[in-house]
Amino acid sequence: MKKLSALFFILFAFTVFANAQGKFGLGIIVGEPTGISGKYHLSNESAIDGAIGWSSYKYGATHIHMDYLQNFAKLGPEVPVYFGVGGRIKFKNNDKNEDSRLAVRIPVGIVYEPSTVPIDLFVELVPMLDLSPATEFSWNAAAGIRYYFK
Repeated sequence: MKKLSALFFILFAFTVFANAQGKFGLGIIVGEPTGISGKYHLSNESAIDGAIGWSSYKYGATHIHMDYLQNFAKLGPEVPVYFGVGGRIKFKNNDKNEDSRLAVRIPVGIVYEPSTVPIDLFVELVPMLDLSPATEFSWNAAAGIRYYFK
């Protein structure tokens, strides 16, 4: 039931964001996790992004995360470098009797935002601090592409 509730919440949030002209992108993320990624631009320099997908690392579980991102440098006119802070939850895998996990994420990444097409391509590395059920450091790394709705 928790998984279904979280899925509906994420889909509802993405639908609301999709009404923002050209500010909302939806696509895929591959790596850790692999699934659906969304991003909503708050300004030219900040955004909120999130993903729902499958995490195969160690626990094999449903992974949901959401982050606030801030651009802090540019490698070129269409290539910002960003960092952020957010949270992640991995839902319990009942087959392996694993606990659900809650973590703080600190994503760092590069995104290519071409001005001629409504897409972005990103790569990110994410150190995390698991808070529950035990405190430990872990990592995520992923790449993806999103299409921005006009």
